[in-house]
Amino acid sequence: MKPLFTLLIVCFISLNVNSQTNTSCNCCTEKHAEFDFWIGSWTVTNPDGSAAGTNVIEKIQDNCVLRENWTSATPGYTGTSNNFYNTAKQQWEQIWVDNQGGSLHLKGHRKGNQMILQTDVAKNQNGKPFYHRVTWTKNDDGSVRQYWETITNDTNITVAFDGLYKKVE
Repeated sequence: MKPLFTLLIVCFISLNVNSQTNTSCNCCTEKHAEFDFWIGSWTVTNPDGSAAGTNVIEKIQDNCVLRENWTSATPGYTGTSNNFYNTAKQQWEQIWVDNQGGSLHLKGHRKGNQMILQTDVAKNQNGKPFYHRVTWTKNDDGSVRQYWETITNDTNITVAFDGLYKKVE
C-alpha cells in the first residue's frame, strides 16, 4: 500500500506544479497594452500652467486593469477609474467614479498615439442630446495630454478639462 500512496502523492505534486507553471497571462496582449502609455505617477497642469492635480495610474488584476487614482488641486475632490480592454466587445472602457457622486462610462479605441473614449448619447436638462469625449494623447516627450469635451447636438463643444500630465521623477 505504501508504494501506491507514494505514487499518488508524486502524481498530485507533479500535476499541481504543472498547473501553476502553465498559467498564461490573459491580458498580456498588444490590445491590452494600448493604454500603457498612461501608467505612472503624474503631476497634472492646466493650459495656463497652474496645478490641476496629481494622478497615479497602475496596472492591476494580472495586467487586465489600469486603475487611476486622481487627486485634484482643488481640495476635497478625488476620483478613481478602472480602464480595461473588453475583449468580448473589442473596445476599451473606462468606469469613473468620484467622491462627489459623479460617474462616467466611456468606450472607444486607440488611434495612433491617442486613446479616444466617449459616453453614450444622453439628454441634458434642456432635452438636447449630448455626450462626453475624452482623448489622451501620448506626446513625444513622454507627457500625456488629456482633453475632455462635452458635445451637444454634435456641434456645440465645451471643453470640460484640458490637462498636461508630466511624470513625477
